[in-house]
Amino acid sequence: MTDEGRHGVGLTRRVIEMVRRQPARAMFEPVEWVGHTPWVEGEARPMAAEAVGAPVFPSGRAVSPSVREWLAFDVSMFERCGWFDADGGFAPRSLDQLVDDELGQPWGETYKDLAGRFPECFLLPGGSDSRRVLAVGEVDSHGEYPVLALDVDDMPYAGLMFPGFDVHVAEAAGLVDCKFQTYTDLARDPVYGPRMREHAAHCFDGQFSAEYPF
Repeated sequence: MTDEGRHGVGLTRRVIEMVRRQPARAMFEPVEWVGHTPWVEGEARPMAAEAVGAPVFPSGRAVSPSVREWLAFDVSMFERCGWFDADGGFAPRSLDQLVDDELGQPWGETYKDLAGRFPECFLLPGGSDSRRVLAVGEVDSHGEYPVLALDVDDMPYAGLMFPGFDVHVAEAAGLVDCKFQTYTDLARDPVYGPRMREHAAHCFDGQFSAEYPF
């Protein structure tokens, strides 16, 4: 397989091809852990072509290639995760606010010291007690933003789980095989490890995760 099919738009298109065949199929197994999360709710509803052309987040940062590709296919995944405001514009949250909204206090407060590094975040499907978050900031060599895992089961934790939305959905679709023992296992992957290391330098001063106190 070419490198293009393993990253970014190429990889995302492979996922979309699979989803078109079974749009209501659950994204994650086992369903009893995370509930039935369909890839598409009802029929796929693409974002208007003029809006997809060159979208930017409120910070002015460009929407990543894989997210833009998905928006051109369907918006329902992002709607379910609260990406948009009442006018249809992007509605990011800082990391601490997202944790507060999703997991409640006192957890939101514990992420305040880390929120300065992640001021523009978007919830993604995945996890049961944990959460998956697209963290807009510096992009990697494929123009993608990292996907973090947030977990408060022990000490509040944030770690790099995927190097981009492209790999997040590809792993859910079974196109990327990672038997996760820890959230950051893709850091050792020969294909995706280099991108994970790029994000580690931007997000956690070269580390792949951080634990409270941040």
